[in-house]
Amino acid sequence: MKTRGRVSAAAVEINAVVPVEIVPRLQAPHDLTDEEVEVWATVVDSHPADWFAASTAPIVAAYCRHVISARRIAELIEKAVSDPELSILDYDRLLKMQERESRAIATMATKMRITNQALTNHRGNKTKTAARKPWEG
Repeated sequence: MKTRGRVSAAAVEINAVVPVEIVPRLQAPHDLTDEEVEVWATVVDSHPADWFAASTAPIVAAYCRHVISARRIAELIEKAVSDPELSILDYDRLLKMQERESRAIATMATKMRITNQALTNHRGNKTKTAARKPWEG
């Protein structure tokens, strides 16, 4: 409950300032290519600084490699489609490669909890909102 009367000058003063802890972001390993480092930066910078621990660096690096591999396979498919001598077996192999990379990316993203599905409450219960008390106005 609120107290009655004016707020004292002491109560209005700012409390002691607590220093903010700076959490460094996880840095990309040196063995990643420039393309993979760009994916790394996109993934790591899109989450809070403490989201990825140092122990998850190999998983994030593997995720980045799979993303770049998927891009390269997509480029191969685009080139192959325009080739009139493309055999159905070669096309099928490319599509299987693409599916394999997509599955790996989805699995790793889910494990790292960077997908929308991982961040959504699926239980049907609603998050509690702070209800205002009748006397708080």
